[in-house]
Amino acid sequence: MHGLMNRAIQGFLRDTYGEDLWARILGSVRLHPDGFEAMLHYDDAVTETVLSAAADQLGRARDTILEDIGTWLVSSRTGQPLRRLLRFGGVSFTDFLHSLEDLPGRGRLALPDLGLPALTLHEPQPGVYDLTCQGLPGFSHVLIGVLRAMADDYGALVLLDHCGGDHDGETLRIQLLAADFTEGRRFDLAGEG
Repeated sequence: MHGLMNRAIQGFLRDTYGEDLWARILGSVRLHPDGFEAMLHYDDAVTETVLSAAADQLGRARDTILEDIGTWLVSSRTGQPLRRLLRFGGVSFTDFLHSLEDLPGRGRLALPDLGLPALTLHEPQPGVYDLTCQGLPGFSHVLIGVLRAMADDYGALVLLDHCGGDHDGETLRIQLLAADFTEGRRFDLAGEG
């Protein structure tokens, strides 16, 4: 697993639950006191061990923690560069959804070895989208958090459902109930916001 992804888990846990929790997790998984280095690669088992330790310490399901990480990635002050990058996907939430298939390629432009999973979007009926995530088990739960935060950002009202997985990947169902439910957050291409 790329260190940048592990560093996001570390940042979320420290920002949301504090240094004491992070110290207990470090002690239980025997990581370096500084945690993860963003540009190194780690065995996937290390990431799973950290997530399991966090779930045990917090008494929460692993998938719920992953969803919260996805929301944090976009809505925290730390995540504002990612939010801006995602907002370049389009002027509406629908445009943003259609840009998701390009996300792994855009990620590779910045970090060739990042390894984001392949994403495929289908629209089985108007306003209903199926997003399939292939390559990183559990990443679809992070996507649920990202989608939730981005829907709020765009002012859209959506219903998100994890439909499970098979050999083709994990699928999310996105129902766009109202594209302009609220005003959404301000966004300017050239400035802060």
